[in-house]
Amino acid sequence: MFDTLSDRLAATFKNLRGKGRLSEADIDATAREIRIALLEADVALPVVRAFIKQVKERATGAEVSQALNPAQQVIKIVNEELIGILGGETRRLRFAKQPPTVIMLAGLQGAGKTTLAGKLGRWLKGQGHAPLLVACDLQRPNAVNQLSVVAERAEVAVFAPEPGNGVGDPVKVAQDSIEFARTKQHDVVIVDTAGRLGIDEELMRQAADIRDAVRPDEVLFVVDAMIGQDAVNTAEAFRDGVGFDGVVLSKLDGDARGGAALSIAHVTGRQIMFASNGEKLDDFDAFHPDRMASRILGMGDMLSLIEKAEQTFSQQEAEKMAAKLAKGPKEFTLDDFLAQMEQVRKMGSISKLLGMLPGMGQMKEQINNLDERDVDRTAAIIKSMTPGERQDPNIINGSRRARIARGSGVEVSAVKNLVERFFEARKMMSKMAQGGMPGMPGMPGMPGMGGGQKRKGKQQKKVKGKQRSGNPMKRKADEQAAAARREQACQQGGAFGMPGDQGGQDFELPDEFKKFMG
Repeated sequence: MFDTLSDRLAATFKNLRGKGRLSEADIDATAREIRIALLEADVALPVVRAFIKQVKERATGAEVSQALNPAQQVIKIVNEELIGILGGETRRLRFAKQPPTVIMLAGLQGAGKTTLAGKLGRWLKGQGHAPLLVACDLQRPNAVNQLSVVAERAEVAVFAPEPGNGVGDPVKVAQDSIEFARTKQHDVVIVDTAGRLGIDEELMRQAADIRDAVRPDEVLFVVDAMIGQDAVNTAEAFRDGVGFDGVVLSKLDGDARGGAALSIAHVTGRQIMFASNGEKLDDFDAFHPDRMASRILGMGDMLSLIEKAEQTFSQQEAEKMAAKLAKGPKEFTLDDFLAQMEQVRKMGSISKLLGMLPGMGQMKEQINNLDERDVDRTAAIIKSMTPGERQDPNIINGSRRARIARGSGVEVSAVKNLVERFFEARKMMSKMAQGGMPGMPGMPGMPGMGGGQKRKGKQQKKVKGKQRSGNPMKRKADEQAAAARREQACQQGGAFGMPGDQGGQDFELPDEFKKFMG
């Protein structure tokens, strides 16, 4: 959603690099480019004006003029101001002192309230709560049935005493759900209310009646992030007519320009609390203004990536794998590699995970062209091997490769490439586990954060032997040979050792991500 804005800002900051001092003209030109970038992203004009004013005031002050690197200081200012208009600090849910905590969802029809109710319920269940979804949208056809299906998929309870489709009193359903939750020991009640195609008095009155009946601890306004500045107008009308405590952005993975996300918190004075960025029930999380600003500026979101990894990988399994690698490279088998790869798939789309890494904004096209099915093909190759072949890939000869290729539906060269890359990755990981990578000072081994010091003399000799030759002709020949090897590696396969005719063949996983691939 923020790709266009990110690209414009990156181009603007690129012009500042290399300048030892920023003149007033430089700052004005930068502010003008940022203003254009924000307006093109459909950010509300009052927000743009306030943002540019703050950036210019700070950029012309002492914090930039006296800085050692003025360009980086301007980027720091823009980052901090972005965090400010996105809401500042992360806003957490307020829970009632006496359960159940009541959360009411409001918004226009089509904003995704019903699906989001299931996502929120699943997220709360993952936090250790026992949520209950309440079907108070009794006007929209099949809304009650849809909520029941979503609740079943999210593995949370649902309270739907009325069939809906115009039948039933939503206010009474909301009231009865509170007592039902107390009886069944649900500590959170999520009330899904009816939406309309536009702001009207009936919608406001019904939403206000439900609010007065259940006295919710949180009223969350669900906004479709793809409708641009109109989302801000709708939010202001709801704030004045019903009132709400926080905002939930749905469809943040869309291809719209993102102006709603950058405008709504500043204009309404209500913070964005959650964001939905995909169709799956797991594509939902708390909204962190600092992390979103970091993504917009192309600096990645390592904290979210680490949190996903912690939710997926158990500490016990990680320690077991580290101990296995420390014993020697042969201890790590293709079965272990497959298990690690499947764990990564549980974290979500690989393209999204790669997008969280710093500096990956420059590789958007390659990431978007990455074929997610490469992982499935690699898994198919490994599963087509016998247990003995997975334990010791050295026994895989020509006839075995042909059999594995037939079983997994790939070319023989794909099997060969996978095995070769597995050996290389295993060797590198074993070195890291035992004592750090040679020639990389300060890179400790994984167990106990030690290692890397005992073989210091040998390491220095190795590094010295790999230095560039003093002979210009020999040095040129070495550089040409290295370039040829890199080109051959690109032609042989993609990120997962697949043949060159597969999708994403020119893309190689960055080192920061390889550790998650086992």
